[in-house]
Amino acid sequence: MSLIQLPMSDPGSPDLTSPLRFLRWLRRSQRRGQLLAVLWGVLQMGAQAAIPLLIGRGVQAAVDRDSGAIWLCGAGAFLLGAVQAAAATMLHRQAVWNWITAASQIRQLVARQASRLGAGLSHRIATGEVVAVSSGDVEKIGWFVEIVARLWAAVAVWLAVSAVVLVRQPVLGLAVLLGVLVLAVSIWPLIGPFERRFDEQRSLGGKASELAADTVAGLRVLRGIGGEQLFLDRYREASQKVRAAAVRTARVWAVMRAQQVLLPGAFVIGVTWYGAHLVVTGALGIGDLIAVYGATAFLAGPLRVLGEAAHAWTVARVSAGRAVRVLSLARTDGDSEAATATLTLDRAARSDLHDPATGLTAAAGRLTAVVCGDPDVAGALADRLGGHLPRSTEADGTDAEAPVRVVGQAPRAATATEGSADRLGAGAPSARLGGIALDELSLAGARAAVLVHDKEPVLLSGTLAELFDIPSSGRVAPAEALAAVRADDALDALVDNSPEAEGDPMRSRITERGRSLSGGQRQRLALARSLVADPPVLVLDEPTSAVDAHTESRIADGLKEIRKGRTTVVLATSPLLLDRADQVVLVQDGRVVATGTHRELMHTDPRYRSVVTREETAPLEETA
Repeated sequence: MSLIQLPMSDPGSPDLTSPLRFLRWLRRSQRRGQLLAVLWGVLQMGAQAAIPLLIGRGVQAAVDRDSGAIWLCGAGAFLLGAVQAAAATMLHRQAVWNWITAASQIRQLVARQASRLGAGLSHRIATGEVVAVSSGDVEKIGWFVEIVARLWAAVAVWLAVSAVVLVRQPVLGLAVLLGVLVLAVSIWPLIGPFERRFDEQRSLGGKASELAADTVAGLRVLRGIGGEQLFLDRYREASQKVRAAAVRTARVWAVMRAQQVLLPGAFVIGVTWYGAHLVVTGALGIGDLIAVYGATAFLAGPLRVLGEAAHAWTVARVSAGRAVRVLSLARTDGDSEAATATLTLDRAARSDLHDPATGLTAAAGRLTAVVCGDPDVAGALADRLGGHLPRSTEADGTDAEAPVRVVGQAPRAATATEGSADRLGAGAPSARLGGIALDELSLAGARAAVLVHDKEPVLLSGTLAELFDIPSSGRVAPAEALAAVRADDALDALVDNSPEAEGDPMRSRITERGRSLSGGQRQRLALARSLVADPPVLVLDEPTSAVDAHTESRIADGLKEIRKGRTTVVLATSPLLLDRADQVVLVQDGRVVATGTHRELMHTDPRYRSVVTREETAPLEETA
């Protein structure tokens, strides 16, 4: 029952057919913990239910002046009290273990899914939704997994107590057996309204979390344009919606809680009144009445467990549905987890990278620059070259990057660049490395061969040394990579903000997402991290968009030198980067339309010149 085994070496392969099946799979994966909790629960509740029987027998023995029976019943009650205390302690320990284990298992599943999808995760589901699933939802699901064992124990003890009372007093036993069943059924009409209101609250909470994450991420930009108050008002409005939904949910839950107290109380009063009537008529002894009253009052406990289980089931089913949605996302339509194709790193380093959808070929060992002119097309192409699911496609078939439209405004016609992005979407043939489709490689194999450096990379909090502690070839040292990206000012900023580093940049700390650094400094540190990884094929999407021209020119030189002999693809429109490339490719309308050096294309191709210099030219013929 130790938690040392967490995190698990393998969280397993969940059943994602439905939320209910996912919850069943989660319970089955904890068979031992569930069984122990049921056993401890039966022992604890059984001892608690038996104590009133011994007390009743003792009182009856006192009425009959049987001192031996009094001592025997007292010793038995004391022993049962000790058993109850010990079993309650063990039940609580086991219940907490089950809860924590279930929550940890789901967190590992979500983390593994995020690792599988990489940058594609944020393109297909809101960040706030992922955060909500990995925080609040896992707690609610863990609560349900924990309480199921206590529910089974409560049901077992309820049946046992009902059987004992039924044998001793058939009429009272029948009342106890049927009365508790009626009280249990009376809870269910409130389950549906509670579930609907909680689902609404959960949905609004996810949207508020997403808005908060976006606001924090763009806080520096918001301050620059004076938009803090606008986003504050938006978040306040979203927060009030969550509050109102939570109040509506709490109202139903309050009725359920009141029902759990009122109905069992009325039931105990009714049984006790009838038992007192039997005592008065002489049909029942005073000791038996105490025993029946104690057993009946005890049944309020299992009823509370039943109500708690109904609440836990409701919120867990909603939370499980959202967890299943995240865990069901696939990297590609075919999901290459079971792929058998292999590609050695040495062969990958000597192989051309080819994209059949656009006709792009990046020669092995050379620096190839790709000019798209539209950042969405460039981003989709970068994803394809890395074997990632295109950004424009979600698991449910909806457009993850649908354009924002003002209410009341007529929808605009699709542009040529949007059509280009569609042609790079799902269904297009996979990019190929050395003749092998990346979708046919295992996820680990594809990532080892091709690394895609996103245009908005994330720096995790920690020391600079930890930032560079990544799988790599060992060919490029962190100091070389930092020198290549000209990160001197970023290192100085880290040292200034980390007195505990004592002047050592590698010991200096990076704040969450590198917020203490400028955009250009973050960009260069992230680029240095990619250079340290030194993959056979490196795809860079606008790696210098946040730096000045002088620094960009020096980075271009450093990049070409440090990646010498390695295949590098740079998607950019900066002349400083394009001029250092061995080959420049122009992509328009989803196809390669020109190839050459930067200077050749500047002199011979007006379409290329228009994109790079941003000059107005005669419009091209529209594609079909």
